[in-house]
Amino acid sequence: MVVMVLLSLIVIALMGVFSSTQAAFRASVTQTDVLEGGRAAMDLITGDLRAMAPSLGTSNIVSGAYPAVNLCITNYNYPILTNSLVASGNIRSNLLDNIFILSRGNQNGVPTWYGTGYAVYVSPTNLYSLYRFSASSPVAAAYEPASLYYVNFQNFLAAPNGTNCSHLLDGVVAFKLSPFDADGKLIFTNRTNIRTNYSPNGVCCLFFSNALPASVEIEMATLEDRTLQRAESRGISGQSPLTVPAQWQYLAGQAGKLHVFRQRVTIPNVDPAAYR
Repeated sequence: MVVMVLLSLIVIALMGVFSSTQAAFRASVTQTDVLEGGRAAMDLITGDLRAMAPSLGTSNIVSGAYPAVNLCITNYNYPILTNSLVASGNIRSNLLDNIFILSRGNQNGVPTWYGTGYAVYVSPTNLYSLYRFSASSPVAAAYEPASLYYVNFQNFLAAPNGTNCSHLLDGVVAFKLSPFDADGKLIFTNRTNIRTNYSPNGVCCLFFSNALPASVEIEMATLEDRTLQRAESRGISGQSPLTVPAQWQYLAGQAGKLHVFRQRVTIPNVDPAAYR
């Protein structure tokens, strides 16, 4: 009897050790996957921002009534997900922006405008999914590059489908971009060729003509896969996740499961004299 009791205690202890080791291994694998996916997305966004180029006022739509957009940063009207930071007692607000980037290059020897964009969608079937938009047109074509923003990009925002967009990453609960001038100051007021709308939700801005920011800071926060799956399981079929209290409350308490990426990207094609 004594031997059986001792063996039982040993087995129970070994099972506890094995269980904790397995949990630590799963957590390590999950964090590695999240970090790899986040870094890959950040590298892609960084490359697109560095290629940003000015339109120099080019527009063929209604004699310039719709000027070409070099960079656009706007906010979604989604409710802002907040997380309580237990250690500090502060509140983290997870803002969601969508962005449009204009660049120029050559495609098969033909001068070409490129429009690239990013947006996060929240729907009953896609919980915080990051999508990338891409379209191009020859420089000589009519209505370009203005229509890349006013037509192609707006269609993408209305519905993330079609051949000009791709699904990059799930669980992106925060996606914020902030433009800075050559002096390192945040651009949040109107300047020459720049229109802004500053609010607690961040800076909304449009850059026209030869105006580009000197740098852009990216902040992206992603949820771990297991946390995302548990949040999705609390959803109600046919309803947006942001209208389901149980799902919303669960996400609000998952600050420890967020992985935050932040990077300042310099823009090589900037002309500081464009908006001084």
